[in-house]
Amino acid sequence: MVHTCVVAGCRNRRTPGTTLSFYRFPRDSERKQRWIAAVNREGWVPNDGSRLCSTHFISGKQVKNPRSPDYVPSVFTTAPLSPEMKEPGALEILDKQEARVEAANALLFLQGQGRSAADDPRQEERPGEREREDLVEDSASSSLSTDEDDDDKEPLNNCKRGKFAQASDVPVNFDDTLKALKKENQFLKESVEKMSLSENSLRNDAEKVKFYTGLPNYFVLETVMWLLAPHMDGMKNVKLSKFQQLLLTLMRLRLDLRNQDLAYRFGAKVGTVTRTVHRMVNIMSSTLVPTAVFWPSRAELRKNLPASLRASHPDCAVIIDCFTVPFEEEQPQGGLSGPHGVGSSCNTLKYLIGVAPQGVVTFVSRGVMGNVSDKSLAEGCGFLCKLLPGDVVLATRNLDIGESVAARGALFKIAGACQEEGCGRSEGSPPPDTASETTSVQRHVERVISMVKRRYAMLTGPVESPFTSASERTSTLSTFDKIVQVACALNNLCISAAPLE
Repeated sequence: MVHTCVVAGCRNRRTPGTTLSFYRFPRDSERKQRWIAAVNREGWVPNDGSRLCSTHFISGKQVKNPRSPDYVPSVFTTAPLSPEMKEPGALEILDKQEARVEAANALLFLQGQGRSAADDPRQEERPGEREREDLVEDSASSSLSTDEDDDDKEPLNNCKRGKFAQASDVPVNFDDTLKALKKENQFLKESVEKMSLSENSLRNDAEKVKFYTGLPNYFVLETVMWLLAPHMDGMKNVKLSKFQQLLLTLMRLRLDLRNQDLAYRFGAKVGTVTRTVHRMVNIMSSTLVPTAVFWPSRAELRKNLPASLRASHPDCAVIIDCFTVPFEEEQPQGGLSGPHGVGSSCNTLKYLIGVAPQGVVTFVSRGVMGNVSDKSLAEGCGFLCKLLPGDVVLATRNLDIGESVAARGALFKIAGACQEEGCGRSEGSPPPDTASETTSVQRHVERVISMVKRRYAMLTGPVESPFTSASERTSTLSTFDKIVQVACALNNLCISAAPLE
């Protein structure tokens, strides 16, 4: 059967081999009026043979969901109506196949009436009537099977059950359904937000901030972001935001996650993660470290001197110690080496750290590979240049730098050994409690060093080889040296820096 689209200017016809679908106008009066209004043919009223082709729907087919844009046809061209075009219904009514369809519909209607009458107990079903009814239904079904209109199929199925379209359907409350879907959508959004690594998910969760960054709360994290943001403008990375780049780097230092792991978490490539970490470490080293790791003035040191040291060491300027970090493998030729030509006979990096009496890291040396002595490290890292005449340098063990410190007019003291000859204790000063002082100072230094390592697991090693090479041609510091300094700077931003008790 040939169907022609009723839209003005549309010449689509149902022909053999066509992929178009042709839909009859809805039986629902309200929806039918909306279709008529969409067709926009003045004074025109559709009949049973009127059809609308699928090209006038956005998705290429009609949708019975009232919330769908294809509930009503909306795709129309502005082509004028051809004067030769006749009413499509006039030709279709004369079509013999259409006549058969209409006859089948009439038979189905009579069939439904007959069943209603058969339900009356006063009437008896005649022999063979059931078989004839089935035959009529099958015949009507085969006549209508060529029509692609979904509206034709639905009443046909209902007629097979002896019912008419939607007569017994349970009404649906779309308002309640919409409210339930909105509530579910909001719940899913909140769940995804909590699981994501974004600013909103960290803003009101101090424990999450502390776990992923080592910083005490979101305010400190936001302050660090504010300090670094102006220096990140030149970083060409459209995949990750500035906040994500900072968070990714802090997670690398804090949890020592592999680059592949971070790439999965942030939906980026491994190369992007590697470049981001190196860039951010360089930015934090040049911006954050000078702000947070610095040598305080003598007046500031004495003002914040813990009470336990005021009597025994009122001029204490710093407490020093050394710590080592292992690295993964032997360095290639031209890698990092000791300041005095010391080779990498031992696969460790050695650092000297200086801690103010109140527990703030004030000095970190660059890493030296190999079996270098504490004295060589202290004399070659620039630590002695920070001392002023009269300063007292404390240590929990002998670092063999007493003469070098004395050359600066300062005093080197080993806690608990001040009563020994040559300890440098001034005459008339009260002798300290040797055992308690040694334990107190030693715990203090060890606590600060272990706190930095616990807070940033990357410092526990082993160090990956790409981090042990010089990060820039103009810099003598390796990337890992900068990481150690950045970790100490971030540690100083925390509320508790293990004050000396």
